Amino acid sequence: MGSYSEGIRQAFKETRGMVKDNVTHPSHYNQHGVECIEAIRASLGDEFESYCKGNVMKYLWRYKYKNGVEDLKKAQVYLNWMIEATTEND
Repeated sequence: MGSYSEGIRQAFKETRGMVKDNVTHPSHYNQHGVECIEAIRASLGDEFESYCKGNVMKYLWRYKYKNGVEDLKKAQVYLNWMIEATTEND
């Protein structure tokens, strides 16, 4: 799981300049130093890819009707995580 933690930190660094903090690293998803996405990843294991895919689809589906570009950026973050998870599982 260490490689995932390193990877997620790198993904945050790479996307931080592209999107607002409330997209990549919202404080309300961090409790006691644990990122919610890390806990989800640990609990889902190989199913994390499907979780990411569902979120990509959700944000792409609604972007025109809700948050516009912010939702596209959220979809991009989930797509990056999905790519990372797929690469780890190969």
